[in-house]
Amino acid sequence: MKKVFKLTDEKKHPDRVLEAVKHEIRKYVKREKKKELPDSNRMYWDFDCKAGESAQNAQTVPFEELIKAIEGIKQSGAEEVYVEIIARAEMKPPKAPQDEEVSETAAE
Repeated sequence: MKKVFKLTDEKKHPDRVLEAVKHEIRKYVKREKKKELPDSNRMYWDFDCKAGESAQNAQTVPFEELIKAIEGIKQSGAEEVYVEIIARAEMKPPKAPQDEEVSETAAE
């Protein structure tokens, strides 16, 4: 999703406009996570995100901090915010062997 959101509307309170933007982003992410993965046992959906006042000055932001970045742009007085979210399938990190940890604590 590559989109420019308006942060001002004469008919709505500015906080409600910001909440609508956040809702649309969360709805998009939820829809993307429902898509089928190539290998659902070993993969998960990860997101590459960018946010800024325009597409030219958008900066890469971790997905967990995207909402905070949008709120920061709103606080700076911008009337628009550019958001780019690209979903990609990522391999899950290998799990730590828990059997060895359990046997070590039992031996003590």
